[in-house]
Amino acid sequence: MITKIVSHWVERYGIEEVRQWFFEVWNEPNLKDFWDGTQDDYFKLYRFTVEAIKKVDKSLRVGGPATAKNEWVADFVEFCEKNDLPADFVSTHHYPTDAFGEIGTDTVEQLAAGRRSIMREDAQDVFRQAKGKPVYYTEWNASSNPRDELHDEPYAAAFITKTIMEANTLVAGYSFWTFTDIFEENYFPSMPFHGGFGLQNIHGIPKPTYRAFELLHHLGDELLIVDGLHPTVDAWVIKKDKNLLTVLLTNHALPKHPISAETVKIKLDNAPNYSSAVVKRIDDAHANPKKIWQEMNKPEYLSASEVEHLTEASRLTEEPIECQYNDSAVSFEIDLPPHSVAAVTVKFSVD
Repeated sequence: MITKIVSHWVERYGIEEVRQWFFEVWNEPNLKDFWDGTQDDYFKLYRFTVEAIKKVDKSLRVGGPATAKNEWVADFVEFCEKNDLPADFVSTHHYPTDAFGEIGTDTVEQLAAGRRSIMREDAQDVFRQAKGKPVYYTEWNASSNPRDELHDEPYAAAFITKTIMEANTLVAGYSFWTFTDIFEENYFPSMPFHGGFGLQNIHGIPKPTYRAFELLHHLGDELLIVDGLHPTVDAWVIKKDKNLLTVLLTNHALPKHPISAETVKIKLDNAPNYSSAVVKRIDDAHANPKKIWQEMNKPEYLSASEVEHLTEASRLTEEPIECQYNDSAVSFEIDLPPHSVAAVTVKFSVD
């Protein structure tokens, strides 16, 4: 069956197209909800599946174990090595609620029991266990609860931004779960903001998480060295070209962990003079449509004009920020509320 369906896709789309695909075998076989066999049973499935796919074309990419909670990775790599089986990539899933808190406790308590940067710790462990194979996280979010109110709030945007920046160099792909709240695995209610996994709600209104990805999308590709340390504030400096640089900031902590508003001082050394600087924000007062919906008395059914109004409230806005230039350094100060993201883009006066 596997050989026939993959052959059909090659015939329909062409081998060059299908060679770009990633064939991930099964989904979370370490959870009884998705697989009622043993680990050995899954490895048997993987053996037959990878052989069937490679029979069509050896360059097609196949991987696993597609587990929850970063599990079975070392065992999977060892199994493939011992049995001379190809594994073109390693894939798994993780959430900050994994393995924290008592079973049955609510999401806030599970998150509160976690550690700062736990997602990076997970990714580091998997990166080592993968032994040089590309690592793909094919499911992750700010929690594994499909009705977590934090998913709709700036908290999640700060968490996502920090997590993605910290995963840099460790993962080859980081697939967020999910794009929209129109998601039937747990059914979706009619309430516009119900804590669903999506970057957009059921009306297509972008949440703060969507805007976090929008900020990340426009960054450059050269990460510069940052000196400084803070319990809740993280900073990255990304260069786009010789004229443009963005300082990306988050102020984030897990629930029930200490956090407060912070005034951050940034100094860009060895810099040419600047011509302008602007900031885009995600926080309680910016790109936060849920707050506006709450101020509207939480209507369950939205009119077209209300959808338009909330979509407009979700947008990133650009505001000027004052900088100083002295001794070949550009400096500025910026206030960061709790659970916020700020992207300060500086344009330099370079010919």
